[in-house]
Amino acid sequence: MKYENIQFNCRYFRGDVPCIPNKERNKICDTCDEFSPVSKRILIIKLGAVGDVIRSTPLAVRYRKEFPGCHITWFTHTPGVLPKEGIDSIRTFDFRNVYDISHRHFDIAVNLDKEPEACALLSDLSAGKKYGFTWDKTHIDVANPDAQHKLLTGLFDNLSMQNRKSYQEEIFELCGYKFNKEPYLININTDFVKKWSILRNKAHGNKVIGLNTGCGRRWTTRLWPEKYWIQLVKKLQKKNYFPVLLGGPEEEHRNKILSQKANAFYPGTFSLEEFIGLAANCDTIVTGVTMMLHIAVALKKPVILFNNIFNKYEFDLYGNGIILEPSSGCDCFYGQTCKRDRHCMFDIGVENVLNAVKTL
Repeated sequence: MKYENIQFNCRYFRGDVPCIPNKERNKICDTCDEFSPVSKRILIIKLGAVGDVIRSTPLAVRYRKEFPGCHITWFTHTPGVLPKEGIDSIRTFDFRNVYDISHRHFDIAVNLDKEPEACALLSDLSAGKKYGFTWDKTHIDVANPDAQHKLLTGLFDNLSMQNRKSYQEEIFELCGYKFNKEPYLININTDFVKKWSILRNKAHGNKVIGLNTGCGRRWTTRLWPEKYWIQLVKKLQKKNYFPVLLGGPEEEHRNKILSQKANAFYPGTFSLEEFIGLAANCDTIVTGVTMMLHIAVALKKPVILFNNIFNKYEFDLYGNGIILEPSSGCDCFYGQTCKRDRHCMFDIGVENVLNAVKTL
């Protein structure tokens, strides 16, 4: 084996340790029949919340189609949600990884985040083409003209309210593409899916309805009233559905109370991987605009979405869901506090939710 025969552009090349073909099958570059050249090196920066990361993954699907054999690196704060089958290198945003990536060259680099650190990273990178948001000395800027629309809707509420494009349409447009309903990617642990198949036994053959009762701490104006959840659970049970209360640590106290008052099954809180496996065993999901929404879409589950403070056009349910909004409208666009004496979420009726479940 000669040094000049090393295939640095092979997707199996790892740099500091033997590649898999060498480690497992004793192959070496100058005679290897598994050489797989990298057609394009692509970087996607989407740090954000779990749901935002999941709903950005259709872009990776598109890049795979556009550039067969491409190598995709993804920067994120939540690596566990991304599937290794669809993303070649999943990196957390820390000094070691940032220092490494900043010394590599990419054919395409995309930043979908508006945080200064993400913008600064794109600005510092070496890339043939840059898309999305970058940094210009003292402020955020766009790396390419197609990103202007997405920046403007993020800066001005009145423009955001007028927007009629989904999030996916915006990020595809930002990269010079038209969104064609490319699917979500998500990391599914089949062991957890199998573990929570016990829901089928508990449901005795009935449909399992996952009820995600929380909405996080940032925008509590999205919360549906506790008494409505209790009424919904009881009505679902009368119709022979099997409701399951879902949520994370922030919803645990609420879900325990709901479980007691409505005699509903509450399995508890789990790791992200196990939560996805649990959700995979639900037939339909009822949720607000949270991580659960994007997990449901990724799992191709019918979803009933509560929305009040956001622009409903932002959400693409892939023809497999229903968006329910307050009949009285909402006065608090992206608001963290409600302007009304009676919260608008009281105007999403229980019967409307029940009818949506029946429809789906």
